Formats: sequence, C-alpha cells, structure tokens
Amino acid sequence: MSSASPRAATKPVSKPVKLKAPRIKGINDTRSFVWFVVPGLVLFLGVIGVAFIWNIYLSFTKWNGLGTPKWVGFKNYGTLFADGEFWESFLHAFMFIGAMSIVPTLLGVFIGALIFDYVAPRFGNTASAFMRGGLYLPQIVPLTITGIMWVWLLDPSTGVINTFLREIGSDTQPNWLGDANLAFWSVSVIMVWIQIGYTIVIFMSGMARIDPSLSEAAQIDGASWLQRFRVITLPQLGPEIGVVLLTTTVAALKVFAPIYVMTQGGPGTATQVPAFFSWFQFFTTTKVGYGAAIATVLAVLLTILAIVILYVQNRINEGAKQR
Repeated sequence: MSSASPRAATKPVSKPVKLKAPRIKGINDTRSFVWFVVPGLVLFLGVIGVAFIWNIYLSFTKWNGLGTPKWVGFKNYGTLFADGEFWESFLHAFMFIGAMSIVPTLLGVFIGALIFDYVAPRFGNTASAFMRGGLYLPQIVPLTITGIMWVWLLDPSTGVINTFLREIGSDTQPNWLGDANLAFWSVSVIMVWIQIGYTIVIFMSGMARIDPSLSEAAQIDGASWLQRFRVITLPQLGPEIGVVLLTTTVAALKVFAPIYVMTQGGPGTATQVPAFFSWFQFFTTTKVGYGAAIATVLAVLLTILAIVILYVQNRINEGAKQR
C-alpha cells in the first residue's frame, strides 16, 4: 500500500500580494503644491506687499497727494519721534491693550469656564449655546454700527444711560464721550464689551478638547471647582490663551473704527491712537509722507510684537510638553 509523500500532500503557501494604490502623477511631489500657494501669494503681494512698499517709500518724501513726491530722507521720522502727540497716541494704544486684550482674556476664560462647567451640565447645551451666541454678538455687528449705537446710548442729552440717571433722580449726567477725563475710559469699557465674546468662544472651544477624566478624577479626590479650574483648565488652555493675547493685542494697537466713529480722537487728543493719527495726517492735513511714516512705525512695531508673543508662547508650550 503506497502512501503519498509529505511534499506532494502539502500545498505551497502563496505570499500575500501587496496592492498599491494608483499613484496620481505629481500628487506626492512637493513642488506641485506651489501652484496652490501661488494665487494667494500673488494676491497678497499685489494688495498688501505693493501697498506696503509704496507706503515705506512715501514715508521718506514730502507729498500732499498731488504731483510728484519730494524726497526728504529721514526728515519725517525725525519730526515723528519729536512729536508729543505721536507718543501720546502710542500711550493710548498700549492702554487699550488692557481693555481689548488683558481684561477680556481674564473675564473670557472665567466666564467661559462657568458656562462650560455650570450652565451646560445643568441647563443643557441649548442654554449654553444661547449665552455663547449672545456674548459673541458684538463681534458680528460691524464696528461702525456698534460705534453709532454707543454714541446714541451715551448722548449726554437724549442717551438712554443719562435718561435713566435722570429718571432715578441723579443730579449728574456725565458727557461720557465729550469729557476729556471720561472719554478714554468710556471707550475702554465699550472695547471690553466688544472683545469679550471672542475670548469666550475661543476658550470654550479649548475646554471642549480637555480630557474630562482629569476633572472627574480631581473631583473624586475632593478638589473644588476653583481648584480644578486653576490646576487643570488654565494650564491646558495655554495655546488658546496665546492665540487670544496675540490677536487682541494686535487689534488694540491698530484700533481705528471705534475711535473714528465715536470720538474722532477727541475730545482734544484724549482718545488719539496711532492708526487714527496716521489717517488724520493722510486725509485731513494732507501730510501724506508724515502719515506714511506713522503707519510704517506702527507696522514694524506690530511685527516685532507678534514675533515676541509667538516666541514666548512656543517656549511655554515646549516647557509644558517636557513636563
């Protein structure tokens, strides 16, 4: 009786076949992505780059907007750095950082945490979304409309606020935007109102990505809400805080529309800021070269400030990863 050999009985095992996805020509070539960047780059250079270079050139000239600019070298910059009104406008801009960056950041992270941790769990996402949308509304309304609305509200004779003060028997109805001692602080409060919704939305988005098990474990260990907020929430929101501080600080230094609509830099120079000061030189005094010098200095300052904030934020994030 013959038996089959083991070699004949065993079937050869075939190697698995690796299927390769069809390769689209050029899709993995880094150079092909250049063509996706070119339209935006051309638009940026045409709209921003050319205008910025032209502005720098004008800052070295004397020109009233007509005829040929006359080259004067660094004369505009010499006049600028000796101009007390210019330095006062920058002082106001740095003070506006408090109203448009620091205060909204502090209030935004705290109010955002209250809505995220208290309102949403107890009253539902609908109530949370309603509050978040209501607080963000000032960001949606154009700044010119917002400015006009506040001018009506703060009118010393017919404004709602002073009318209310008269109705409750107050003998004082301040000229909120016309008094040099009150105008800056009135505008600052309005800036906080405008900016706070933006910070709340950013911080609540950051809170949504935090692992809830961290807070739950701390709560089981007996940590209060404030302790969990300080130890868990704030450190996890480092990237969002950096973004908010950068964007709001830049917005504060180049603020223009609310000042233009509400106070025109006044009364006197009480609310003068660099962007409005530059515009005033361009279109009112027709000192185009001088206005261009102000705009150039402001652009350089904003660039340096953005680089510093990004550098500090990257160092903080790297330190957090190492821990």
